[in-house]
Amino acid sequence: MSTVALIVAAGQGERAGLAVPKQFASIAGKAVVAHAFDSLARHSRIDDIVVVTGPDQRDALAQALEGRAPLAIVDGGATRRESVRHGLAAFSADRVLIHDAARPFVPGAVIDRLLTALVSAPGAIPALPVADTLLRGNALVDRTGLLRVQTPQAFHAAAIRAAHADWSGPEPTDDAQMLRAAGHQVAVVNGDPMLDKLTRREDFTLAEARLSRSTRTGLGFDVHRLGDGEELWLGGLLIPHRQGLVGHSDADVALHALTDAILGAIGAGDIGTHFPPSDPQWRGASSDRFLQHAAQLVVQAGGRIEHVDLTIICEAPKIGPYRDPMRARIAALLGLDTGRVSIKATTTERLGFTGRGEGIAAQAVATVSVFEGIA
Repeated sequence: MSTVALIVAAGQGERAGLAVPKQFASIAGKAVVAHAFDSLARHSRIDDIVVVTGPDQRDALAQALEGRAPLAIVDGGATRRESVRHGLAAFSADRVLIHDAARPFVPGAVIDRLLTALVSAPGAIPALPVADTLLRGNALVDRTGLLRVQTPQAFHAAAIRAAHADWSGPEPTDDAQMLRAAGHQVAVVNGDPMLDKLTRREDFTLAEARLSRSTRTGLGFDVHRLGDGEELWLGGLLIPHRQGLVGHSDADVALHALTDAILGAIGAGDIGTHFPPSDPQWRGASSDRFLQHAAQLVVQAGGRIEHVDLTIICEAPKIGPYRDPMRARIAALLGLDTGRVSIKATTTERLGFTGRGEGIAAQAVATVSVFEGIA
C-alpha cells in the first residue's frame, strides 16, 4: 500500500511572537518545516510528501525547503480543516499521515506504530497520558484516562476524504475527530515527547536542546607570495604596505586559511573546489565572498560555527595594530561575537620564505557544532 505524508504548514503562528510564521523559523540552522519534511522523508514506508501552505507563503516555503522536492505544494484554506481537504485532493495514495509542521521531529518508531494500527482500523493517532495536575477554576480535574493527542495522524485515505467531504459540524481540532464523527474507529498508539508542538518562543530553545550535537574541527593553511604593485588584503582589511599578496583573487591569505578550516570541519572540500583559480570570474574577487560561502554551507549542514582561531605568519607588516579590526571584520562576516574570533601573529625568526619577507602564511582552526538529529 502506498503512503503519503501531508504536512500542514499554512498557519501564522502568532503566539510564538516570532518575526516569521513558526513553520519558517529556524531550529539549529534549519527551518521547522524542513525538519518535519526530513523526519518524514527518511522513513522507508513513506512514498511521497505533500505540503500545504498559505497562498502568500510559497516563496517562504521554497526557501525553507531548500531544494527538497515534495510531490505537490498546495494552497491552504481559511481554516486548518480546509487546508487539509485541499491537500487530500492532491494525491491518490492508499494511506495518509496528516502532520502539523509545528511538530518538527517525528520519531520513526511512532510512524511504524501508526501504520501497523491501520491494518485493523481506518485511523490511528499518537497520544501521551496527561501527567500534570489539572484545574478548572479552583476545581481539581480528574486526569484518569486523559490523553494529549499529537500528530502525525494516520488514515486510510478514502475514509478521511469522505469524513472531510461530509463534515457539517463546528471546526474540528483534529482530523481524527472527523473520522470518529463519521462512525469509524480510531486506534490510539503511544506518542512521543519529541512530537510536542512548538507554540511559544521558549519552545524553540527546548526543541534545539533535544537535538544531538557533535563538535568538529577543521584545519586550514595557505601561503601567498608578496609582490610589488599589489594591494595587501589581510584578514578582510586593506593594510598599507610597500608590497601586496599575489594571487588569482585578492590573495587574502588569512581568509583563505580560515575558509579552508571551516570547509574542513563539515567535510566540504577546500577553497579550490568551490572557487577554482582557473575560473576567470574569481580573478581579483574579494575573499569575503569565499568565507561567507563556507559559513553558509555550515548553516545548510545544520551546523553552527562556535569559534575560529587564526595565526598569521610574517615578518612585516606588524599585525598588532590591526588585530582588533581584523577580529571585528571576521566576526561580522561569520555572524559571530568577537569573543569567538581569535587572531595571533608570529614570525619564523627570519627563517624560510616568510622570514626573508618573500611571502605571508596563515593557519587556522575552526570549531563547528553540527546538529545530527533527534537525541
